[in-house]
Amino acid sequence: MEQIRKQYKKILSDYIGNQSESDLYIGQNFIKRMIQKNVTPEEVISIHKHALEEIYDDIPESVLHGYDFLIEVMVHFGLKVQEHQSLLAKQEELRIEMDIAAKIQNLLLETEIPKPRLIDIGMLSIPLRKMNGDYVHFMHDDERYLSVAVTDVVGKGVPAALCMSMVKYGLDTLEYANSNPSYVLEVLNKIIEKSIDDSMFVSLCYGRYNLKTNVFTWSSAGHEPSLYYKAADQAFYDLEAKGLLLGIMPEAKYTQQDIELEDNDFVILMTDGVTDFRNREEFDSREIIKGIALENRHLSAQEMCEAIYEEMKKLHDFKLEDDFTAVIIKK
Repeated sequence: MEQIRKQYKKILSDYIGNQSESDLYIGQNFIKRMIQKNVTPEEVISIHKHALEEIYDDIPESVLHGYDFLIEVMVHFGLKVQEHQSLLAKQEELRIEMDIAAKIQNLLLETEIPKPRLIDIGMLSIPLRKMNGDYVHFMHDDERYLSVAVTDVVGKGVPAALCMSMVKYGLDTLEYANSNPSYVLEVLNKIIEKSIDDSMFVSLCYGRYNLKTNVFTWSSAGHEPSLYYKAADQAFYDLEAKGLLLGIMPEAKYTQQDIELEDNDFVILMTDGVTDFRNREEFDSREIIKGIALENRHLSAQEMCEAIYEEMKKLHDFKLEDDFTAVIIKK
């Protein structure tokens, strides 16, 4: 340290005498050496103070007190910098872990949109954060039935993703697309009630489409009501269905209802992230969605999903407050 003090005094003295760019450059490079020697900011100020005291004999006592004050401040500043750097390191570690978890979730929950004859299907799911709290699951037996589950976990982040994996496991165990929607929800409810924390719940809409009779059967566990557009009436109808959220009561029962789809009819299944305009309470979000869907009904189901999302983004002050998921089944 004594050697550093002497060198610093020489560099400072030269700069005071000449005030040249070359002397300033030498001082800047000397700082690199001080960093390598782990000299702290407050030690740098102390070295500077002592150098000035040796160069000048008549420095006012008040100026020296000012340096003492700066040294104490820099001690505290250094501690805060260390805390901040530690926090940044933890945040970066968490970010890396979340990136890995999101990739694993995408692999585990990856779903392929079926392409049955005479039925057009579209799906769009936009997560609010890296981890998606929504999940869409399709089943198709290639003969008679197409089924779809649209799920929303009450909660975000890794816990919601783990819960969603449990939902997928339950759906995979059912295997068959021809299962009654009410039965599917009752089985899932028992699995989830036993497997997740009491503070976490799942809303789910399960629909089964009969490819031969064109009958769409649905059941809901506390989920956002789907929209049904009947082309013959040129009107929308809410597909209401009463049922408790999954995971609340192990013996909960669920009802199911039917509609028959005709040419150009379509059903929009969605999570509440599509309809929840928390910052625009004056909007009737479901009416807006109906209007967008009606204007774009000539498009494919996938293009309709994308149009709904893009048009809603254009609304004044619209901000995505939740995961956004929509599925359209169009005859």
